[in-house]
Amino acid sequence: MTTTHLIRTAGPRARTLVLGLALTTLTALTACGTAPTPPGTDRTTTAEARPHGHVEGAEETGEAQSRLVLADGGSGAVHVLDLVTGEVTATGRAPGVRAMTGDGRYAYLSTPKGLTVVDSGGWTVDHGDHVHHYRATPRALDPVPVRPPHRIHTDARVTAVTGGDGTTRLLARSAPASAAPGEDRALRLGTTAPVVPYQDHLLVPGTGPGRDTVEVRDRTGKAVTVLTERCRTTRAATVTRRGAVLGCADGALIVSGEDGDLTAHRVPYGRPVAPGERATRFDHRPGATTLTARSGEDAVWVLDVTARRWTLIRTGPVAAVNTAGEGTPVLALGTDGVLRAYDPTTGRRTASRALLKDASGAGATAVVAVDSDRAYVNDPGGDRVHEIDFGDGLRVARVLRLGFSPTHLVETGR
Repeated sequence: MTTTHLIRTAGPRARTLVLGLALTTLTALTACGTAPTPPGTDRTTTAEARPHGHVEGAEETGEAQSRLVLADGGSGAVHVLDLVTGEVTATGRAPGVRAMTGDGRYAYLSTPKGLTVVDSGGWTVDHGDHVHHYRATPRALDPVPVRPPHRIHTDARVTAVTGGDGTTRLLARSAPASAAPGEDRALRLGTTAPVVPYQDHLLVPGTGPGRDTVEVRDRTGKAVTVLTERCRTTRAATVTRRGAVLGCADGALIVSGEDGDLTAHRVPYGRPVAPGERATRFDHRPGATTLTARSGEDAVWVLDVTARRWTLIRTGPVAAVNTAGEGTPVLALGTDGVLRAYDPTTGRRTASRALLKDASGAGATAVVAVDSDRAYVNDPGGDRVHEIDFGDGLRVARVLRLGFSPTHLVETGR
């Protein structure tokens, strides 16, 4: 039986949220088609059987279906909030959830027993010269038994989950007739550093005698080559439109190229950096080429991948940071619960907005998620999420009030 509550939002654009507490059934992972398909390719049984962009079990829409996957660290309850309709769908539990990351459609929740995966039911497929937007029912998927801590990175075809035992599992992002992500294989690569799928290969750092080389391997784990540039103590990693980026002890390594012919360029910090001030996690709008990372307790790094340049911004005590990319401000949430905007080039503060009344909510699980025109800040102490128009002086566009504590948050659909 479904229980529905109507909850009024506060703020300049008050909207009605519908809280649907029905658990959804388990289903298959689907991306663009029913089997892994190269970007820009449509899979059809016959030329006339299905229209261009058809995805079985999903509805194609004319606009992005933005959603938030929210997890309560106390109860383990997981919900998906549809930002278009305001509907909130419960998708089960992830007891002991410690962290959550997303890839634009799926949310990966790290727990002591393994990895829980939630299909948010909102996603976009980029075909290069055009895109397709889809919506479907949010669904939970079977747990993946990978030993924590988990380092998770994805591309259009696979998700690479590197566990604490040095094993990397490759999960197909398209798995027919299964209630769990389709597992291609488990690879013993001998590293606990982040393994990054890129250009139909795997970037495998933390290998070799000095543990500072980066190998290029194929998807079966077979060695292809070793990059000429090294990356010591790789912890952060991401993929942008201009290449994969690895965070190293002395700066960053940008890897680019095609068909396995990959080259690497070093981008040093340009100043002495203590171990605690190095970038250990990159946050940015998916695909964007401006990256952010915390630097110790009271500053943030901004990495311009295109210009290959680091900028350090002194923010004061910071809990989370992000940016939508070129021409947009750097958004830093302070441990005092105040969101501040900074010019990414000069580091000058341009706006501020007090958001969290309970400053303890701006702690280890604080999140500033961004898309092209909005930011979302979780407020665990207030059982709500703040939607921010960062292009209008950090105006609070909506306050999304919930019946649970959103300890963890990722945005999907774009």
